Amino acid sequence: MKGGQTEHCLAPGEDTQIASACKSGYTLARMKYEIVLALEAVQDLKRLKAHSRTAVRGAIERFLRHEPTKTSRSRIKRLSGVSKPQFRLRVENVRVFYDVSERRVEILAIVSKADADSWLKKAGDKS
Repeated sequence: MKGGQTEHCLAPGEDTQIASACKSGYTLARMKYEIVLALEAVQDLKRLKAHSRTAVRGAIERFLRHEPTKTSRSRIKRLSGVSKPQFRLRVENVRVFYDVSERRVEILAIVSKADADSWLKKAGDKS
């Protein structure tokens, strides 16, 4: 078969989103990343208002679980000038700073947009 097509994509009862991808002729291979929050990030998350906390949790799951290094114009940014943290996720007025290694995402801090620059200057490791 050509172009990554497979004869049988799914066993009975598997995910319908994957089924539609199989019908299109493409094979999806999405591996999950383990997400680990540093103690500071856990405390930061608890300090957020309920609405923001829900938005941050949803964004972490949506954007970091499968493709944490996939940058975009505004959502995920690879940071330059620092070796740690490597990335920043933007969620409303909150910034999530994190590193990626192998199949693991380590969330270092969750800070407001207003405090992001000062946190980065204080905690970021210069490259």
